[in-house]
Amino acid sequence: MSEPLTAPGEGFHPHLHDTPEQPAAPLRTRLHHIRADALDGDTAQTGGMRRFAAVSGGTVGSEKLWMGQTHVAPATSSSDHHHGESETAIYVVSGHPEFVFLDDSGERPEEVRLRTSPGDYIFVPPFVPHREENPDPGEEAVVVIARSTQEAIVVNLPHLYALPAEDTGPNSA
Repeated sequence: MSEPLTAPGEGFHPHLHDTPEQPAAPLRTRLHHIRADALDGDTAQTGGMRRFAAVSGGTVGSEKLWMGQTHVAPATSSSDHHHGESETAIYVVSGHPEFVFLDDSGERPEEVRLRTSPGDYIFVPPFVPHREENPDPGEEAVVVIARSTQEAIVVNLPHLYALPAEDTGPNSA
């Protein structure tokens, strides 16, 4: 038999209530239950897609991690962007999104497309320009994202460019 679901905002400690005699436990001393219908859309955005925060400093008090969902509508492409110093891990929940970047290891930069399926993972290193595309004309693509920074960093770009191998960020010489 399964336990009943917790109510929104109760976390995993439904007995911790904010009363005058006993204030609620600090955010970093308890588990948090973020319901699917409580994701926060007030986060950094890129054209052509919609991001929703689940775990962030604002939602649960996290200090080193951001996690949420991204939705890309059918037959849509995001704007070109990177995520600054964040390492980004992506898990494909539904659809067949494609992740596009430029590789300059050959004589000329070449566009590379990583075609994915549900259950696949993608890793995006810091500062690497890329975009997400959903070529399917009828199905939305949904992915779960985890970032190594506490908030979602999104730097929108006018175009893709290859990140030189020796480059470690925008301030490199």
